[in-house]
Amino acid sequence: KSSRARMTMVVKTARYERSMTMEAWSEGSEKSLVKILEPKKDRGIATLKVDRNIWNYLPKINRVTKIPPSMMMGSWMGSHFTNDDLVKESSYEDDYTSQISFEGERNGHRVYEVTSLPKPEAAVVWGKVVTVIDAASLLPLHALYYDERGQVARTLVFGEPRRFGGRELPTRLVLTPADKPEESTTVIYDAIQFDVRLPADLFSLRGLRES
Repeated sequence: KSSRARMTMVVKTARYERSMTMEAWSEGSEKSLVKILEPKKDRGIATLKVDRNIWNYLPKINRVTKIPPSMMMGSWMGSHFTNDDLVKESSYEDDYTSQISFEGERNGHRVYEVTSLPKPEAAVVWGKVVTVIDAASLLPLHALYYDERGQVARTLVFGEPRRFGGRELPTRLVLTPADKPEESTTVIYDAIQFDVRLPADLFSLRGLRES
């Protein structure tokens, strides 16, 4: 359940384009730690997630800040991903009811379409999430996130599958907001290791500072 990854994140907005190299550790889907390696001016900035709690660390001022619920929809690391995306990764199965809404050929490929609707009591942002999965590899191809009015709010496209430790995974993720189609955040996984031995206190506030 444990993993270690190195990845590059490229953020394009109307005003700028920036690239960051990061290292990430995770244990299951409940615990994760992400640290910026490059650019040098941002080195050491880190995010710790434990269950539904998130902390950020800014090394220049040696400060740890817990993200309050009101900031969950705020940008994570200046990207189009949100703090909520990190949290909801671990609670997706609890918050949504999913079922296959289409099975067949699209564009010459056999696919499954899975529609996920929020449970009545779930505190979630999206009114619906539709994920298209390749039937042969069972890898995701793309996901559409709908707002509460039924409009597509953003699109996440998965691509460039590679094998890491006997597992095939998409290594390129591109998130595009519907209201700003010229903008995007791209995450490229350069390396992933599974079943790695991690320090016992890695997913702690001490680990956040010292990682």
